[in-house]
Amino acid sequence: MNMHRTALAAALAALLAGNAALAAVTPEEARQLGAALTAVGAEKAGNKDGTIPEYTGGLGAPPAGYVKGSGFRPDPYAADKPRLSITGKDMHGMEDKLTAGARELLKRFPGFRVDVYPTRRPVTLPKALLENTARNAVTARSVDGGVGVEGALAGVPFPIPKTGNEVMWNHLLRYQGQAFTTKFESWNVDASGVPSLATMGEISEEFPLADPKITEPAKQGDVFFRTRLAYLAPARRAGEALMAFDAVNPAVQPRRVWQYLPGQRRVKLAPDVAYDTPNPGSAGASTYDDAWVFNGALDRYDFKLVGKKEMIVPYNQYKLFGHKEVGEIVKPGHLNPDFVRWELHRVWVVEAVLKPGKRHIYSKRVFYIDEDSWVALASDQYDARGQLYRASFDHMVYAYDVQATYTGNHVIYDFISGAYNLTGMSGPHGGLKYIDPLKPSQWSAESLSGAGVR
Repeated sequence: MNMHRTALAAALAALLAGNAALAAVTPEEARQLGAALTAVGAEKAGNKDGTIPEYTGGLGAPPAGYVKGSGFRPDPYAADKPRLSITGKDMHGMEDKLTAGARELLKRFPGFRVDVYPTRRPVTLPKALLENTARNAVTARSVDGGVGVEGALAGVPFPIPKTGNEVMWNHLLRYQGQAFTTKFESWNVDASGVPSLATMGEISEEFPLADPKITEPAKQGDVFFRTRLAYLAPARRAGEALMAFDAVNPAVQPRRVWQYLPGQRRVKLAPDVAYDTPNPGSAGASTYDDAWVFNGALDRYDFKLVGKKEMIVPYNQYKLFGHKEVGEIVKPGHLNPDFVRWELHRVWVVEAVLKPGKRHIYSKRVFYIDEDSWVALASDQYDARGQLYRASFDHMVYAYDVQATYTGNHVIYDFISGAYNLTGMSGPHGGLKYIDPLKPSQWSAESLSGAGVR
């Protein structure tokens, strides 16, 4: 650990000497990385109450029972017990630490509770990405009004953020490994508590900038995320396929999406797979940009950085992610509280307000982004009248074997209809496996049509 801190400090010193004029932060601020701040910009110290511990470098070796190459990861904190449980009857005094969505669930459902476990801070990144983050602190900058990024290497682009857009870019460019694949289910639960399978599919995701051979900052049109998705069920959707690419500056290179529909027997461009278009993967219970709490371009909202706050959020969701019986997880009105782990963490709060002249079904969104992982753990979505419409929660797990976070399992509650959607349940299908990147030919439109034929 001391050797790593020395290397980090040396890298910063060299960069500050030559790049002070370009720095998004002052040299003094940048020197906090690896000192008062962790290498990715989180506060290293614990809180005054001792309920958030000091960051000591993250989780070390995988826990006993982990099998290399397996899609399942044993819970390193399985022995933990809740230190408190919050219900609608006793949340008084805790409201400021709960999202608006969590408060609404506690008010509506007597059976809903928030079990708060001891706070664990397992996340760390590969050494090369921590060194890249030190460089990014003084070279990366947002461009085109915060819609794009330049000068950033794989890692955290803005470890000491100054704007809401920079925090959102930290979420978008969070480290998720280089490539993975999983088979998953998405379930809708209606207001009466009846669950139905929205979709089953196989998804592969890649993050090209995480290639260790890349040593130069990303150019404006470079792709940072791409995904291939093949739907397997229900029968009406079986055979559909989708492929999407996102670049580091959507103003220069907008999202590119191709879709294969069996009834048409052809691949077509699908520019509407973005923003507030209803997502068929959740049977329309969410928008495309609700996936992973938020994804896509930042051009429709003004993102205000409210600040950092201690909040009770979902965290370390190994029990939920690995469970194989979805019927035991989905309950009327909400997920079974026995499967959801909540912890107290410091999060960045970003308020997104719809820009004048722009269109979206959400007039305002409030995001809660973890300081250690830069994962958006939760959000509150408001309708045009300013009323709470939906709330999202991400069930992040840390894949300690590859030092990456996985955020594909999340839930969105619709407070207007009373229904909710649970996406990304891989427990019944072998979990999550990290793989080598696909061949370039597999990212062509032609290959998509071959994969989708039924």
